[in-house]
Amino acid sequence: MRFLALLLLTAGAASAGEYALLANGARMHVDRHEVEGTTVKLYNETGYIEMPAALVSRFEAEDPPVAPPQPAPAVKESAPVPVVNPSGMADAAADKYGLPRELVRDVMAAESGFQMNALSPKGAIGLMQLMPETAQLLGADPYDPAQNVDAGVRYLRDLLTRYDGALWHALAAYNAGPGAVDKYHSVPPYRETINYVARIERAMNAGEKSAPADSEPHR
Repeated sequence: MRFLALLLLTAGAASAGEYALLANGARMHVDRHEVEGTTVKLYNETGYIEMPAALVSRFEAEDPPVAPPQPAPAVKESAPVPVVNPSGMADAAADKYGLPRELVRDVMAAESGFQMNALSPKGAIGLMQLMPETAQLLGADPYDPAQNVDAGVRYLRDLLTRYDGALWHALAAYNAGPGAVDKYHSVPPYRETINYVARIERAMNAGEKSAPADSEPHR
């Protein structure tokens, strides 16, 4: 009987069940057991073994199978935060409204020095230095950089159309307001406006970006 028990121990069924710990120190895997008086029946898939219950010290539940490690969940990459690029917005708006990119960049440089949060002493706002009332007429939020640029370039395009493509007139009107240009039928004799127009023209001719302006637009 002991030999048979050891033989079954080495055969070791792989099915779930329990372990019988024998008095001689052996450990036998069985499906289940039944105690009948002084005997015990140890069942496996082929039948059962009957032996004196005194030969079995105790029974232990079979350890549950260890689950294979699960792969770590894939880390979902967050969408990149869009980078606000003033020059890129200037180019996009220039293309949208049919204006030279260099002109729009030079106006933006003269107005705000490409500073999105620029605010003039007279209240002009953002990259294209829109006055609140002008932004309202254009249906734009001047504090939103994209809307500010789009509206400012659209306004510049409208001024060029108004003055039949005369660049100096359009730039002067952007700086001092159309009323001043209409009054003098040319660039108004304001030092600030004259310097503003000349600075942008020089920058365009040199193919360089203007330095930030000290202008205080009157839209």
